[in-house]
Amino acid sequence: MSQNTAPTINGVHHLSFTVADLDSSLGWYQKLFGADRVDHKFVHLGAEDTGYGILLVTPVSGVVIGLHTNTANKGEKFDEARTGLDHVSFQVSAREDLETWAAWLDELGIAHTGIRDETEPFAYSTLVFRDPDDIQLEFVAVG
Repeated sequence: MSQNTAPTINGVHHLSFTVADLDSSLGWYQKLFGADRVDHKFVHLGAEDTGYGILLVTPVSGVVIGLHTNTANKGEKFDEARTGLDHVSFQVSAREDLETWAAWLDELGIAHTGIRDETEPFAYSTLVFRDPDDIQLEFVAVG
């Protein structure tokens, strides 16, 4: 391999979020994705005494979502304008899937933007919503 060629990755294994109320967020994400909870507490490496995480595994895709509690968390809401995460986008196969997700969000009482269709820089559609800590999440269909 050339020094100027980056190694490859083959996907995203998991996402992890520190949340203000672990039990509430676990219930919210489990309901949203129909996710299965892994019965194990994962400690923060190098900071084992300050908190832990619980993993949820989404059906079909197998994407893992880690939700963490930490003693330093004061319960403030997420702010994508600060350094760090801006948002997370989950890809779906087609725009019709966004319609299904919009109906599911409505059924769960989760506010969302409705489906937005864009043409630049390429054709795609999004459905944006927020979790209990105000972390922006979206579903996207490309094409």
